[in-house]
Amino acid sequence: METRSSAPPHAGLALFTLILGAFVANINLSIANVALPDIGRDLDATTIQQTMVASMFTMGLASSVLYLGAIGDRYGRRKLLLAGAILTLPAGLASAYAPNIEFLIIARFVAGLAAGLMFPTTLSLVSALWRGAAQTKAIALWSGIGGGAAAVGGVIGGAMLEVFWWGSVFLFALPLAVVVIVLALRVLPAHAGEEDSPVDNIGGVLSVIGVACLIMGIQTLPNGFSATMGVLFGIAAVAIALFFWRQTRAPRPLVDLKAASVPSFWVAAVAGTITFGSLMGALFLGSQFTQNVLGYDALKAALVTLPMSLALMLVSPVAGKVVASRGSRFTLAVGLIIVAVGFIVMVLTWRSTAGVGVVLLAYAIVGAGVGVCATPAAHSLMASLPVSRAGMGSAFTDLTRDFGGAIMQAVMGTVLAIVYANYFEKAFASLPPQEAANLSDEAAAQIVGSYQGAEAVAASYPQASAERLTAAANQAFTEGKSVAYVLALVLTLIALVLVWWKYPRKDDERAFFRTMEDKSLAEEAAAANAAGAA
Repeated sequence: METRSSAPPHAGLALFTLILGAFVANINLSIANVALPDIGRDLDATTIQQTMVASMFTMGLASSVLYLGAIGDRYGRRKLLLAGAILTLPAGLASAYAPNIEFLIIARFVAGLAAGLMFPTTLSLVSALWRGAAQTKAIALWSGIGGGAAAVGGVIGGAMLEVFWWGSVFLFALPLAVVVIVLALRVLPAHAGEEDSPVDNIGGVLSVIGVACLIMGIQTLPNGFSATMGVLFGIAAVAIALFFWRQTRAPRPLVDLKAASVPSFWVAAVAGTITFGSLMGALFLGSQFTQNVLGYDALKAALVTLPMSLALMLVSPVAGKVVASRGSRFTLAVGLIIVAVGFIVMVLTWRSTAGVGVVLLAYAIVGAGVGVCATPAAHSLMASLPVSRAGMGSAFTDLTRDFGGAIMQAVMGTVLAIVYANYFEKAFASLPPQEAANLSDEAAAQIVGSYQGAEAVAASYPQASAERLTAAANQAFTEGKSVAYVLALVLTLIALVLVWWKYPRKDDERAFFRTMEDKSLAEEAAAANAAGAA
């Protein structure tokens, strides 16, 4: 049985609009990373606060996409896309002109909410407007170009920092958001496969609270156990437990647990979460490592990530063809193997003496691996559901990227901060009494707090002492980065085993996807008949 293939009117321009919307949402995931060292210096931000600048955006995005995807399914996907593009404008301006680090962190959270309005809607519309082989090709382009924005954002940000101040990186996406608004009004249908069922608002609020508190709790780990940490993890556990309880009883749950239990859905979700989380973690730590330890300026640190974005964008359409010929199981496994090789290269070769060649190579390998995984992960999530639940599918696709990115950034940033701080705490404990007496508590706190703090203290020391302190900071940062990358490697290998063990083989996968397509067509026919009768 041949899979049906269809596309909407003005398909090329419509797909361009949706990819541009995904690009705007995604580029804000990474464009700030290259500016973190400058932000740390100008706003006197600690390592933890710099991590929050990145992760609060992904927290706003990851915590909201499930709820917002359901709202789009009910009230109109184009409306949410427009709302997100409009909210991007004030959020970007607030981030660019933030007077202090606390204001910037809040502004980034709002920008994340704006992306949460846009990003799930783009894939929902792709799934609703395209069918069959045309849908697979559209998702491949959406995954490659829209997803590649996360990698290319650093290059754009680095180039802007050569001319402008750090706040300029938050302004880049604003004119693109205006273009999305104009094109969406002109070429996208006001309605595309939405449903009349009420939204599970209680479940939506619980999902936002659970994810947000979980990410915030992880970010407090470097400070050691505290009452705040306990409260955050406690609220997260209760909210997530109540969310799943609610999904078993809601008339129209945000997550159809029966549908989500299908292996082609949940295995793809887990593999995608680990893959995209590792990508964001690699970019987040890599940008700081190349600037802090290798001494690259912002532009060079961004340019060396270019092979990652190019590989991701070039490989994703090829991955679509591999999915068609070999199935998602094989394609996902190959992608995860490639990602694992990339992390091995990072762990073994990224030292203070690393040449630019190994940096380029590692980034390219990870980008290629993510590019291979992106298409089968997104396609499996969407094809495992009827079009009436496209919001759920797109929300989970976004969660694989955004929740994975938020969690991996927070976890890997936390690992870096803990290892970095422990390195200096042990070094301080072993200092001779005279040297320890000469080190003030304030200077010690600065050194332990961030690499930029160590640089600031070193600047006040004689040259020989400054060089020793800088070398120690380089070693501490390198060790923290390596431990974080080993964690990402282990999780990638776990995902590989899971895919090969649990994901359906090609023929079983295709049979199930045809069943879902037939169900979607039946739903559309029923809706058309009901509209005609009315």
